[in-house]
Amino acid sequence: MNKTISDIAQMAGVAKSTISRYLNGGSVSEDTRQKIERIIKQYNYVPNTFAQSLKAKKTSIIGTVVPRLDSFATSQTLIGIDEELRSNQYQMLIANTSQDMQREIDAIYDFARQKVSGIILLAAEVTEAHLKAVEDIRIPVLLVGQQHEQLHSLVHNDDQAGYEMGRYVVEQGHRKIVYMGVGEKDRAVGFYRKQGFQRAIAECGGCEVKYYETSFKMSEAIVTAEAILKEITPTIIVGATDNIALGVMKIAFSNKIRIPQDLSVTGFGGYEITEMIHPMLTTVKYDYLRAGKVAANHIIRLVKGESVEARTTLDVELIPRESVDKL
Repeated sequence: MNKTISDIAQMAGVAKSTISRYLNGGSVSEDTRQKIERIIKQYNYVPNTFAQSLKAKKTSIIGTVVPRLDSFATSQTLIGIDEELRSNQYQMLIANTSQDMQREIDAIYDFARQKVSGIILLAAEVTEAHLKAVEDIRIPVLLVGQQHEQLHSLVHNDDQAGYEMGRYVVEQGHRKIVYMGVGEKDRAVGFYRKQGFQRAIAECGGCEVKYYETSFKMSEAIVTAEAILKEITPTIIVGATDNIALGVMKIAFSNKIRIPQDLSVTGFGGYEITEMIHPMLTTVKYDYLRAGKVAANHIIRLVKGESVEARTTLDVELIPRESVDKL
């Protein structure tokens, strides 16, 4: 049977408060310290840090709300968060909402009831319900991937990413262009990324651009791309994410459309797989791992009552590869 802190205290002949003080790095006599260490080692006692945190006035636990786990961007961001939190003696709890907004709101309240010190929120959309939840729980919340004037936010420079991709596309001589985006409720990917692209296209002039909407799922991008290619013959398809671009490439290969000779393709994200496939995908690289580390650092500072800029914007990098032909 696992020993409790009461069992350890009884065997050591000391009060529970002495054991707690020892476990938290407090001062105890040398004789008492050696006795406690001997008993802990003998019974392989592991303190329940979660239970200890719930009893404490301030915990060392940070809640992280994510819309999905089967995403390169999310997994890399979580790795960065976890590494930075661990290096600062914090722990992470994850709530996956499977892109269900009500579950997202519920997770914010659930974390507050579990007395986490702060929450990192990876949301596709910020609604009045989100803002009310943040106001109700009265603990620090950091928004990652989106921005809102009422919340501390950490974002990638989506407008600049779209702009750089747009300029690159026209510099390569492409004028018959398809842009496959997502809904504008996702302000980062659906709005700002497309806005930057449109700005670059407008500076060029003489381009024939058609905009289509799909989802983040590769399976749906495949269906959308197939319908597009039956209707028109662009020289390039720009996917708003690498997953969308990969869906385009898959349907092109299935229809014996050569990339980039017959059709150029680009994406956004910089997923690892984009440099392993052939041809390698031209994309804009987002440093999700760094975003996670910065997010963890910022939420810790907020928990400690330190100042953090209202919005932090991370740079992006265009990666030209083999999937774009120069016309």
